[in-house]
Amino acid sequence: MYGKYCIFRLTTSKQKLIAGFEIQAAVANLRANSKLELKPTVLEDTEEKKVIQRFTPLGVAVGIVPWNFPLMIACQKIGPAVMSGCTTIIKPSPYSPYTDLKVVELAQQFFPPGVVQVLSGDDTLGPMLTEHPGPAKISFTGSSFTGKKVMASASKTLKRVTLELGGNDPAIICEDVDFEKAIPKIAFTAFIHSGQVCAAIKRIFVHESIHEKFRDALVEAVKQFKVGPGDEEGVTHGPIQNMMQFNKVKNLFADIEKEKWTVATGGRSDLGRPGYFVEPTIIDRPPIDSRIVTEEPFGPIVPIVTWNDEASVIKEANNTKMGLGASVWSRDIERAQRIADQLEAGCVWVNNHAELSNNTSFGGHKESGIGYEGGLGGMMGYCNAQSVHITKK
Repeated sequence: MYGKYCIFRLTTSKQKLIAGFEIQAAVANLRANSKLELKPTVLEDTEEKKVIQRFTPLGVAVGIVPWNFPLMIACQKIGPAVMSGCTTIIKPSPYSPYTDLKVVELAQQFFPPGVVQVLSGDDTLGPMLTEHPGPAKISFTGSSFTGKKVMASASKTLKRVTLELGGNDPAIICEDVDFEKAIPKIAFTAFIHSGQVCAAIKRIFVHESIHEKFRDALVEAVKQFKVGPGDEEGVTHGPIQNMMQFNKVKNLFADIEKEKWTVATGGRSDLGRPGYFVEPTIIDRPPIDSRIVTEEPFGPIVPIVTWNDEASVIKEANNTKMGLGASVWSRDIERAQRIADQLEAGCVWVNNHAELSNNTSFGGHKESGIGYEGGLGGMMGYCNAQSVHITKK
């Protein structure tokens, strides 16, 4: 009766493709972290003295997990915490508690008592954990708005913090882009998980000379999407996960008529069926200062903006408080890399977007975060650096 992903999808509003991806990503992340080791480094070794740098665990680390990828992100926090020698307390989102309760239940079969714990509760629980003098580290994934509150709360006891926050990722499309390869990737990455991904494409900057051709091709790709419950045959995009986020997305959709934006496809935030379903929507050439361009929607609505000057598009792409991810799409790799090198983002891709490696550190610039998740850089966030000075003579 129950398939491999059934309970998982029912409790997190995911279709099978995204649920399967999350499970695979969580496993891959844990395996990658299990191979990492912060070894002591000899910085100086002479007849008179020896200097060693080593890393010691901070102690208790709290991992505050969001609702969009509760399994994957919990594992991203558990792995480096225990591998660095910390104990960890996972705090799930009130919108998706069961996944993390189950993950920790399974983890406790393999770790000594108390090493991996979970505390579930409402919105009052987070501040209790961030203010408590016991934890030495807070790793938070969520909105920039809440991240600032976490940082302020943790500062009372000078806790170490890692903040992986929101993004407003630009994709810069050059006139020589490979349409056949780029369109499917851009459509997928802009609307993956109905836009509820921090590193999804949020702003598409298309060279003016190919604007209509690109727009029409992207619209055709997006029209192939099917919105519905995760267990319904053929569904590619599920609902918005909760009422709070659904209302935020609806508020943004209300601006379509109010601001007279041009809708290339979609436009409906009410599909006339039970559930928080929203139609994948492309807004064609809205004003550069409109909300759909300047704010992160965290829903299935994406603007297309045109450009014809390289310096100007780089400036506009960077004209945001966020700096999580960015991408450049061109057949000319040298040119694409030149543009990419000038983008203010923690991760930059050429001819791809949001494809991560477990061996690299992931983090944001500006208001998209502090610190890193993943790789040795992520593990170092759970440690104190200690220099040992040994006098030989």
